[in-house]
Amino acid sequence: MAAQFVRYTPDIEDSEPHFEQNLRTVIEKTERYITESVKAGGTGQALRDAHAKGYGLIRGQVEILDGIPPEYAQGIYATPGTHDALIRFSNGSPHAGADARLGSATGLALKIFDIPGPTLLEDEPDTRTFDYTNINGPVFFCNTVKHYLFIQELFLNAPTYFSQGRTGAHRFFADFVTGKGTLDQDNWAWDEFLAFLYLSKISPANVLLSTYWTMGAVRHGDYIAKVRIAPDPHSAAAVVRRTIDPTSAAEVYRPALEAELQERPYAFDIQVQLCTDLERMPVEDTTIEWPEHLSPYVTVATLHLPQQDISGPENLEKMDALSFTPWRVTAEHTPLGNIMRARKEVYRHSSILRHTLNQQPRTEPHGADEVFGPAHHDDAPVNADGSRGSTPSPA
Repeated sequence: MAAQFVRYTPDIEDSEPHFEQNLRTVIEKTERYITESVKAGGTGQALRDAHAKGYGLIRGQVEILDGIPPEYAQGIYATPGTHDALIRFSNGSPHAGADARLGSATGLALKIFDIPGPTLLEDEPDTRTFDYTNINGPVFFCNTVKHYLFIQELFLNAPTYFSQGRTGAHRFFADFVTGKGTLDQDNWAWDEFLAFLYLSKISPANVLLSTYWTMGAVRHGDYIAKVRIAPDPHSAAAVVRRTIDPTSAAEVYRPALEAELQERPYAFDIQVQLCTDLERMPVEDTTIEWPEHLSPYVTVATLHLPQQDISGPENLEKMDALSFTPWRVTAEHTPLGNIMRARKEVYRHSSILRHTLNQQPRTEPHGADEVFGPAHHDDAPVNADGSRGSTPSPA
């Protein structure tokens, strides 16, 4: 069975010309935006340059399952067990404000605690934390750092474009495809533009009902994978507030999330799709969705969200003090491809500057209790007999 999966080797990645030079420019633009966001962002705080608006910080647990097929039981998933976790739901936009202005791209950032082994972040190798930063779409709208130079600028200036109605929208689309006039016609960014249109057509949904992908490929021990976090079907069926209308109020996503978690626990499945064909499941082209008929997603863990109260401004304050990056992982889960490689330094510089401007300590917590305080008795699961806590063993 293992022979059908592509083995990881370092040569599966391409070397993008002028990568370091273009990356430095992206970092400079990112830092300039974050600095200016203190006054321009509308919150009085420095904003993230993506996923600026958070919808809530949730306490959770990741249960790594036993009996996973060996090709999937790789890296952290090789050892069954339960780990504390934190989850940040967010909007994908670099801007804050009313939900209707920000679009329906949403994210799920996951931090798993007590993971042995050094991370890939040289300035914090011993945190014993492991992050995912996933979005509610299986593709990404940029393949190279060179293209990200103009795409980043377009997204940071999107409100100006779209405030001008159809004319502004047409200018945005034209500037996207042509790279603001920098690309010759044979190399226009059609694939990336079509991926952007795909993501922009996602319908608004309760964040508990969306599926969240890594977009880019990651190493999965001996293999190559993409990872998604999908609603557990039984939990999804119990969600009451299913329809989200961003035009109905300034805030719609967070109130729905708050209400659902106050009423019942929830669960997601953490799933892995292994690469079987580098041509049809490429590492460097993030605009291509990996076909599931070539390789289905296999559940390797369950993300449990206990019933809890996330209302109140202190929840948002705790959430914004945290840092998430796809590179806070062990070597067995290395992000792959030029875009994923660029995210390492962009995320690091962004986090350092944001925490400095907001006068927040930039330290990784050792567990959910360090952020929220010890879990209340009410957070324990309810047993069939109405008691709380672990189900007692039969006498």
